[in-house]
Amino acid sequence: MTDKRSSGDVLAQLCAVLEARKAASADDSYVASLHRSGLNKILEKVGEESIETILAARDAQDSGDNTKLIYETADLWFHSLVMLSHLGEDAQAVLTELERRFDLSGLDEKAARDSAKD
Repeated sequence: MTDKRSSGDVLAQLCAVLEARKAASADDSYVASLHRSGLNKILEKVGEESIETILAARDAQDSGDNTKLIYETADLWFHSLVMLSHLGEDAQAVLTELERRFDLSGLDEKAARDSAKD
């Protein structure tokens, strides 16, 4: 029998693991090695995973198979969570922002951002 977790449980558990791994040995933990390498290395990984996700989406459109797209998106989310952790944030901050946007039209939100830049 598989252990079914809610997506919120998985995200909270992953954030807790990422936070704990900050203090781990860089020799024993990939996440710790990213933190020790610094923000630029983490951003490099986020950029790399972004490109791989984009390419996987293009391939998925052509092939009709989303398997690699899901895999690459998981990598992108993972490295984005490492980035947030490195900067003292976690997924909850992003979820709170997304929740705030539920009652806001995407077009209105974009217009507000654009007018704030002026």
